Amino acid sequence: MNLKRTTKDSSEKKSKKKFFKRKSFYLFLGLFLGITIVVSLYQTSVYFSTDESCMMCHVHPHVEESWKLSSHVNNGSGVKVHCVDCHLPPKSHTWDHYTAKAKLGIRDVWGYLTKDSTDFDWERMSELDYAVTYIPNESCKECHQNLFPQGISDDAITAHLYYEENEKKLNLQCISCHLDVGHHNPNYVHGKMAGVPGFGGSSNSAAPDTSAYFKTATPITKFENFDEQIPGTPLSFKMVAIDGGSFKMGSTDKEPFHKEDEAPVRNVTLSPFYMAEVEITWDLYWAFYANTMSEGRTPPEMVFANNNNPNVDAISGPTPPFGFPDQGWGGGDRPAITMTHYAAETFCQWLSKKTGKKYRLPTEAEWEYAARGGTETPYFFPGNPKDFSDQGFWRKFFDADTEGISSFVIYNKNSKNKTQEPSTVKANPFGLKNMLGNVMEYCADKYDAQAYSKRGENVTNPISTEGTEWVVRGGNYTSDAADVRSAARDYTKHDTWLKTDPQQPKSIWWYSDIRGIGFRVVCESNI
Repeated sequence: MNLKRTTKDSSEKKSKKKFFKRKSFYLFLGLFLGITIVVSLYQTSVYFSTDESCMMCHVHPHVEESWKLSSHVNNGSGVKVHCVDCHLPPKSHTWDHYTAKAKLGIRDVWGYLTKDSTDFDWERMSELDYAVTYIPNESCKECHQNLFPQGISDDAITAHLYYEENEKKLNLQCISCHLDVGHHNPNYVHGKMAGVPGFGGSSNSAAPDTSAYFKTATPITKFENFDEQIPGTPLSFKMVAIDGGSFKMGSTDKEPFHKEDEAPVRNVTLSPFYMAEVEITWDLYWAFYANTMSEGRTPPEMVFANNNNPNVDAISGPTPPFGFPDQGWGGGDRPAITMTHYAAETFCQWLSKKTGKKYRLPTEAEWEYAARGGTETPYFFPGNPKDFSDQGFWRKFFDADTEGISSFVIYNKNSKNKTQEPSTVKANPFGLKNMLGNVMEYCADKYDAQAYSKRGENVTNPISTEGTEWVVRGGNYTSDAADVRSAARDYTKHDTWLKTDPQQPKSIWWYSDIRGIGFRVVCESNI
């Protein structure tokens, strides 16, 4: 009995062993075949991504010759652009890349087998309306991430800026102007965008109508709000008259989130001044840029020497930015961002010459006086910073209140992680928008943590001139409610904000590592 059971158990073990061996073999075989198929498909895909494989089907009589003569191959960079780099979505768009590859491959093979190439209308296929269907714009952007390379012409800078700001509205692709970059055409005339300010238009379109451009700046005869007109442009912006007066600058330790550099509170008296209703917009900043842009990468010492020379009328403005200074958020009325303090000061210098008035950055005292709008509370609207802030123990259990602040401030709770247009918030009691939040704003003062303690208890028109960094005020779209209080102070981090700038020397015009920085202007009153 035991012998039979033992024999049976032994037989079952052998059977199971054979089963597992078979299963392991088939599993290994399946895995091997699967890997082989994947590798084969990949190698096939790689092969059919070569220029030679493309030319097997694309039998245009001049395709190889024109491609090798194009600027994408025949250039000084040493970089060779292949067929698939232009004609397929970039590999970073994995699904789009491989599905487009499969569709085009099947269509090309079918055409090669069933059609006679002598019947093809090669000239028709070289025209723009045909080309735009086979050149994904994402592929152009994949390689040309910097639209403002060294050596770019002034006309091209203006056109690229206009394209960047109006891409969706224009419904244009890169190939619309650069049709000859992939296949050389000696008779091609480089495209121009009609209606681009300062750039003219295509050979078939009229130059921009300048009849509505302002001829003179706005004259001031009395101290009141006015709309400043910028001569030579169709642009204007509102300046708010701020009556002079006295206020308590800073905060006490009784104010929630008070910091040491906000004390001691001082009685400050200011002369009347005008302040821009909103932060300087991209429309205004690009007008300045187009009017003053520097050639190439102008050495900083040459720029400083030119702009500080009273005998030189022309102002050297920004060099081309590296990348997209608007972060792809859009231009128009959004606040201009990422410019340096020096660039903001140069804008004021340009605006002063254009209008005949004295424009400059606000002093820190002027900024806080304007931001408070006559109030002495943490914000110019009702509310306790503790209720609005995400800081504190109780925020682990209860959400911060957003109702009382969101109508007046663009901050981390309502910004959608980008700047917003000024129309999205209400003005403060002085009629100024976005004094708190949206973007940090440059002041004319150097930052000094002990600035208030170094002044007397009563002071008139103060300004700090010693320090290595500049004061910035108001917080930005990423700020917590605690950091957008009227008294909250901050300062530039110049080296940190330029950390990833690849240029040498680093730019004096554009920051590479800060987004939420901008400025508004004040105008001195002579009334």
